[in-house]
Amino acid sequence: MTWMDILRTAFHALRGNWMRSALTSLGVIIGIAAVIVMVSVGQGTQKEIDKLVSGLGSQRLDISPGGGRGPGGGARMSASSFFTLNQGDVDAIRDEIPEVQYVAGALRGNTQVVYAENNASTSWQGVQPDYFEINGWKIAEGSLFQADDYGGNGRGVILGDTVRRTLFGEDSGIGQTIRLGRVPLTVVGTLEAKGQGGFGQDQDDVVMVPLETGRRRLMGSMGLPPGAVMQIALTVANAKDLDYVQGEVEALLRQRHKIKPGEEDDFNVRNISQIVATRTATTNLMSKLLGAVAGICLIIGGIGIMNIMLVSVTERIKEIGLRMAVGAGPSDVRRQFLMEAILISLIGGVIGILIGIGGALLVSKFSELPIALNAQVVGLAAAFSIITGLFFGYYPARKASLLDPIEALRQQ
Repeated sequence: MTWMDILRTAFHALRGNWMRSALTSLGVIIGIAAVIVMVSVGQGTQKEIDKLVSGLGSQRLDISPGGGRGPGGGARMSASSFFTLNQGDVDAIRDEIPEVQYVAGALRGNTQVVYAENNASTSWQGVQPDYFEINGWKIAEGSLFQADDYGGNGRGVILGDTVRRTLFGEDSGIGQTIRLGRVPLTVVGTLEAKGQGGFGQDQDDVVMVPLETGRRRLMGSMGLPPGAVMQIALTVANAKDLDYVQGEVEALLRQRHKIKPGEEDDFNVRNISQIVATRTATTNLMSKLLGAVAGICLIIGGIGIMNIMLVSVTERIKEIGLRMAVGAGPSDVRRQFLMEAILISLIGGVIGILIGIGGALLVSKFSELPIALNAQVVGLAAAFSIITGLFFGYYPARKASLLDPIEALRQQ
């Protein structure tokens, strides 16, 4: 028998009892659909992690006020109650820890930005020169702040792409005067668009001003301590030095802030690489759980195929004997039943692929999980369905091929 004859015979046998064949493939359908959703979520999440790493930097530390002690070492206060970091801390880190490549202090706040009849509610960042390198900001048009701007008399502002488009449309706005709250500032540059960040925020909805400008003109009424900053960000040239630098920074700040042994830090040091590692581990665990569900479904589907094929062999013993009597060899019988098992599994796989694609799209639409569908996912699912049919269909096919034709013909 040719392969086409075997395929035609197997298809005719399955069509004769299509309801049983459909129910048999149900486990494969669920398993393949789960495989597609699992791989799509896993790949999509990995892309988000890569975006997070590129946006935040894997060689970066962020230092913020927090864990504060009350006066006299009393009850813990909220991080926003005290400005425990200052410009002296920034300078000390730069001067005393040579492994640090870039370091910058920053202030931030929310404001209404206005130009003519256009306005937007956005956030502002008061920054130092290294801030742009640390965060990977590039100038699209115009220029960065000049050295004199950081002295406190700077009246320039750099716009994120979202704010620029809101205020000026397709124009750059370079040289135009806008208001941040009630403070007039001149646009000296615009930033290249970054798009959505790893946590879903619009990274381009921001404006930059020199740190002293933010401190004196935008936050003057808050009565900040001299030289206070809300955040210190730094990067190291070599990622292997990051953990060492973190320890050095913590020791240096404890010394500068006169924190005694056993007392709680009044600052927090956040290691971006640890956050990324935690998120990656969570994603891997989720993928393994989904993989386990998919694997169980495929095993259940495969066992169902094996059981139905064994029943089919028992029901068709006389047919098998007749085929052997008219010239079919054991290999022909084995190939026929194996083809039936593969067909059941493959049809279930095709249906599972369609359901899996639809399910992945629904997950993307109704949840925050990122999805990445591609041809490799579909190919992997199809391969799984064929392998399932081959593996679980071989035993029934072999059992059918080993029947004695004479004994088979005697069956009623």
